Amino acid sequence: MDPQPAFHLWRPHPWHGLRVGPAPPKIVHAYIEICPFDLVKYEVDKDTGYLRVDRPQRTSSQPPTLYGFIPRTLCAEAVGSLMPGSLRGDGDPLDVCVVSERPITRAEVLLNAQVVGGLPMLDGGEADDKIIAVLENDPIWSNAADVSELPEALIDRLRHYFLTYKLAPEEATEISIGPAYGAGHAHAVVEAAMADYNSRFGKAE
Repeated sequence: MDPQPAFHLWRPHPWHGLRVGPAPPKIVHAYIEICPFDLVKYEVDKDTGYLRVDRPQRTSSQPPTLYGFIPRTLCAEAVGSLMPGSLRGDGDPLDVCVVSERPITRAEVLLNAQVVGGLPMLDGGEADDKIIAVLENDPIWSNAADVSELPEALIDRLRHYFLTYKLAPEEATEISIGPAYGAGHAHAVVEAAMADYNSRFGKAE
């Protein structure tokens, strides 16, 4: 477990200044950028760490779960090597979708997420995995240990959202998503993203 100071004079950057999680790759931190009620795509600004408006959604698609990223991860060579057909990782933190029974209606929150699977998404030839997790200690979903234990309809909604969230009239997309993978491969993706981060930015002291 990488250490973290007990106090920060300034707000830590959510990508670089927070721990990966209490027990990665199984239990990770998720920094939430978007909740299921958002009609605007928000994304962390890599320079400042604040949320930036990326784009208003141009279709009726809404994220079916909480959506954010795992701190101190990066999708680069190691992540790309795990996805057939990819040229590389997309250069962003590893995305995570978190299932919660109770509605969480605000973004910029940090939570513990139990990794259960993922969707292998290729975007323009780059690996852009979407890790699927459940909220730790959730009264309904925390007993799920693998994506196969989640409703198929929920996985279908996630797949549909990511296949359509960049759609614009008369513009083609280069997104494809393979079959969902289970917890074992998801843990390997998290570990690869941690290794990519440490290779690029150095391991935290």
